[in-house]
Amino acid sequence: SPSPSPSPSPSGSRALGVLYDLHASEVEYEAAWRWQHALVREVQEGRAGGSCLLLLQHRPVYTLGTGSTTAHLRFTPDDDDDDDDGGVGGVGAPLLRTERGGEVTFHGPGQLVMYPIVDLRALGREDLHWYMRALEEVVIRALREGAGLRAHRRDGLTGVWCGEAKLAAMGVRVRRWVSFHGLALNVVNDLAPFDRIVPCGIPAHQGRVGSVQRQLRLLPGHEGDEGEGDAALVRRMRGALVQAFGEVFGLPVVEGRTALGGAEHLEQLARRHEPQRPPQPPQPPQPPPPP
Repeated sequence: SPSPSPSPSPSGSRALGVLYDLHASEVEYEAAWRWQHALVREVQEGRAGGSCLLLLQHRPVYTLGTGSTTAHLRFTPDDDDDDDDGGVGGVGAPLLRTERGGEVTFHGPGQLVMYPIVDLRALGREDLHWYMRALEEVVIRALREGAGLRAHRRDGLTGVWCGEAKLAAMGVRVRRWVSFHGLALNVVNDLAPFDRIVPCGIPAHQGRVGSVQRQLRLLPGHEGDEGEGDAALVRRMRGALVQAFGEVFGLPVVEGRTALGGAEHLEQLARRHEPQRPPQPPQPPQPPPPP
């Protein structure tokens, strides 16, 4: 049976949820990583006005979790693309190892990425299991309200499915009970890059990667229907995600900073805090010592 839906956070511990809305922007992964680390420090030091929510799209990138195996790559990490742009996997996308949990995944344009910087201690929720189920609940509600799709969890796995298609992946990190990293929802993105990996380490017989757009076209009466434009669907799912996040976490989300202003402010914060080590390409295995 599916995991129970998390109950809302205790009402007595509500904090302000400030939204950095860059949902229509394609952001380099390393930049978003620096912004998250800066926001974690701001929340820990009480200068952020409460918890924060960062919403954006990424330029193409493959990422590995801190304990991810490269066995789930269907290319070698030192493969170069023909355009010599430092990408791997045949799509001009770099491969980076970061400190989130989970296995390998892909981020790219058309996928909405939500990074909640949440003070779980202030919410009275020092419980990673609850937090992961809460993120799943955010996506389930957003898909229902924003797209009319019935989504669900799967026992023993992390993420959100619609039928046999996995639409959302999650991987998080917590530092002094302030969360970062988060969730990625496939909305209108190209799914071909997922063919170069075993997404989240889940084999194909347990399901395939899908998108909101693809699932909408499978609804009765919509077969082959092009539906609304990509930008409109992304915008609609952006609103649904933000609303669902506020409901599940009991945080009133304030539309804080958007687009260019938000990016400039986040860069200022990142320069102030200067995280020590950005995500790196995975290191090649070392040869065994000579006998």
